[in-house]
Amino acid sequence: MSFGVYIHIPYCIQRCSYCDFATYVQSEILPPSQYVDLLNEEIKQHSFFQPQPLDTIYFGGGTPSLIEASLIVSLISALEKRGFVRSPEAEVTIEINPATVDERKLEVYLQHGINRFSVGAQTFDDQLLKRVKREHNAEQTLQTLRLLKKYNLNFSFDILFALPSQTKDGLNRDLEIAVELGAKHISPYCLTVPSGHPLSKARPSDEDQVEMFNLIREKLEDFGYVQYEISNFSLPGFESRHNNLYWSDDEYWGLGLSAHSYSRESSWGTRFWNPSNIGSYQALIQSHSGKIYERPDQSLDASHFEILKSNQSLTDLCHTFLRRSLGLSPAVVERKFGARVLRSVETRLTKLRERELLHFDGGHWRLTSQGRLMSNLVFEELTFLEPV
Repeated sequence: MSFGVYIHIPYCIQRCSYCDFATYVQSEILPPSQYVDLLNEEIKQHSFFQPQPLDTIYFGGGTPSLIEASLIVSLISALEKRGFVRSPEAEVTIEINPATVDERKLEVYLQHGINRFSVGAQTFDDQLLKRVKREHNAEQTLQTLRLLKKYNLNFSFDILFALPSQTKDGLNRDLEIAVELGAKHISPYCLTVPSGHPLSKARPSDEDQVEMFNLIREKLEDFGYVQYEISNFSLPGFESRHNNLYWSDDEYWGLGLSAHSYSRESSWGTRFWNPSNIGSYQALIQSHSGKIYERPDQSLDASHFEILKSNQSLTDLCHTFLRRSLGLSPAVVERKFGARVLRSVETRLTKLRERELLHFDGGHWRLTSQGRLMSNLVFEELTFLEPV
């Protein structure tokens, strides 16, 4: 079993027009040093998890690279003081945006063990960047990637597709540049906006969106990347270990605004999460100053934690394991839920195999190519509404 920590840094230069994460424009939120003070206090207050080696740390946002590097690395030290020391091979990731990292800041990260970088660039097309209200331009992205390549670093690259007026040729160019500049990991995201949103106009048709995703898969496979999860490709050995932790029924601790955690302490697991409003989060942490809590229900109100029932836990397990190319092992289901539940699950899995959405290979149930494109149908069939 692995254990990881996610730390949310909600600062952004601007709010992207498609974003629905808990983030703030940097001028509209408390200074970063005060926010990091809240994180340090949260680390001190909570003893939900026993001190143990950390396999992964992930600084997400927002744009963590927007604040001072010293504030980021101070949080690693705060965790270590509580006994959460990184394992020798720990993966420590920070999300960065173009034009927010220079050589000085990068060297501070490296000196303190940050060894993986997730670049939120989306595209190399300046017109598309303006359309989704990204502040950086393609040249700034290229400069950032050249800096990472200079240090021969492990970095991931986010690509956004199905944008208004985006073409398959343009998407192909984005992929080629990201690969050429050394991305070890590429995460393609299909633009998702509600009907009537300004970005819903002039988008590629549903058929073109499927063709775009197939283009991504075929192109990256030609370059040696493996689709190890529905929306993630990597060169062998460069899978995101932190994301894999989420998809493997392992525990994780989320710190900061809106951050989510998962513990296996109860029979079927417990989920808990922080408020998504900065004022509410600040009030929560400050009201508990100097106290220590062993359970989430001691510090969070009932709307911010959930003790899972057996059917909820089974649904989560089926959905997350099937997202990965490794698939779902019958042994995993039986070990947690027993032989009777396994038989019920396999009845549903067999029906999905008959529809050619799943196949059984090497002792694991896995999505087919068609199943990856229609994964919502698979997950709907594997949603368990009653206790099992």
